[in-house]
Amino acid sequence: MRFLQAFLALLPSAILHPSNLSISDNVQPVLRVAACLGIIGAISWVCLFKSKRRFPLPPSPPTWRLRGHFLPPRGSFLTIAGWIDEYGPLITIRSRVENIVIIGRYKAVVDIMETQGKLLADRPPAGEIFGGGISVAAFGERFRRMRRALHTHLQPKAAEAYQPLQMSHAKKTVLDILDDPYNFQNHVKTYAATTIMKIAYGKSVPTSATDPEVIEIAKLVRIVGGMLHPGAYLVNSIPWLKYLPWYGQDVKRGFERGMKLNVGQLNRVKEQMSNVDIGPSFAKYMLESTDRFGLTETDVAGLAGAFFGAGSTTTSAAICTVLMAAACFPEEQAIVQAELDAVIGKHRAPTFADQESLPRLQAFISEALRWRPLTPNGLAHRTTKDVIWENYCIPAGTTVFGNHWAISRDPEVYPEPHAFKPQRWIDDQGRLRDDLKFFVFGFGRRVCAGQHVANRSVFINSLLILWAFRLTLDPTKPFDDMGFITRQISKRPSAIEFETRIPDTEIRRMMQNYPEVA
Repeated sequence: MRFLQAFLALLPSAILHPSNLSISDNVQPVLRVAACLGIIGAISWVCLFKSKRRFPLPPSPPTWRLRGHFLPPRGSFLTIAGWIDEYGPLITIRSRVENIVIIGRYKAVVDIMETQGKLLADRPPAGEIFGGGISVAAFGERFRRMRRALHTHLQPKAAEAYQPLQMSHAKKTVLDILDDPYNFQNHVKTYAATTIMKIAYGKSVPTSATDPEVIEIAKLVRIVGGMLHPGAYLVNSIPWLKYLPWYGQDVKRGFERGMKLNVGQLNRVKEQMSNVDIGPSFAKYMLESTDRFGLTETDVAGLAGAFFGAGSTTTSAAICTVLMAAACFPEEQAIVQAELDAVIGKHRAPTFADQESLPRLQAFISEALRWRPLTPNGLAHRTTKDVIWENYCIPAGTTVFGNHWAISRDPEVYPEPHAFKPQRWIDDQGRLRDDLKFFVFGFGRRVCAGQHVANRSVFINSLLILWAFRLTLDPTKPFDDMGFITRQISKRPSAIEFETRIPDTEIRRMMQNYPEVA
């Protein structure tokens, strides 16, 4: 009744009382019928809407802006986390004419993004227009084929085969830091780029962080990341914009450049396969298995490129985050290094074989990535059907984000969430807890397929560097402990000093006996 009263109040009195108009008697009945039909239609629409969606959208913070809620260009995750604290675990924000639902608490994200993950496996329409890689592909049979291909090559058992390669390049990172500690970020980026390039394409030539192809792929990754952020593109709420040839031209050109680069890398692998017996790689495996997975060579090129781009940027940021946490929290760093000294000592170099004996180090890594999550806003999902959670409904076709920053600060799951406490990941028996996790690599069916390779890279680099060096902040240099989560790794968010814990000559000697993989 309230809706009907409001609707009637909005109608001009001339429509409800056409006799007030000086028009012919023949027109007045038509106006009465039109008004009645409008009222009946409105009532029917409301009844249908309520019958289909018994529950409302999650609450929305108030805003008077016609364009919707304001999100600052930097630190928008902090604004959203504040709304989550005030309005509840789920909120709705408006971007232009689009409603966006953001999840900011642990239980809600498990119930929705994990348990009902199939209903949120799609991406917003922008991905359909701007690119076809796995990270933005629409949910469907093609996406399933691409995921199967990635999982087959990157599942945990398969990922173990890359450990000697990862150890070999992590050794080089330690030696590079010995020679040039100031540029540790570039050394870490070089590790990530070289390792993933070898896994993706079998390329044995060292890949520098300053190589043009690495820089170009990093640009593409930033485009994808921006595309999947809240309210990034109007086409997500007005789909017909995709038919305008001039819409989003800059982004389309970026994807065209990226695809040209990806196809070039794949063609290089094809040429090597026809001339010599090359070693294993993801691209080689996929070229030999195109019939098995039903993918075109263009699909394979995009898939391998996405694997390299996302894997190298995320891995380098994660390693740098752990190193920054060690420098920021020297007492916690000392606890980890006491464990390393007790388990390994200083007369041999640690390896993956030590992993199960180092729960404190693994807890420290988990806490570092909770403390400063790599993608604080999360990436966009899209519902394919209505999703019901408690007393709320997220309608089909809604863009949904799991906000990593807010989830990582859920006080019910992470007490004292703003404190850096690796101990929270350890149980009463001194082992890693198996009932606690953080969603570093995403949610549900969109979780990163390369997570097992990435986790091993973060572990072995953290292990070797913390075994060899004591890390401290340089008080004379600018410091930004948010720097690695804003995708601006090249701007030196922190200046870290590296003091050797073992004589320089001993480190070099032990590194000589470490695995060497070409």
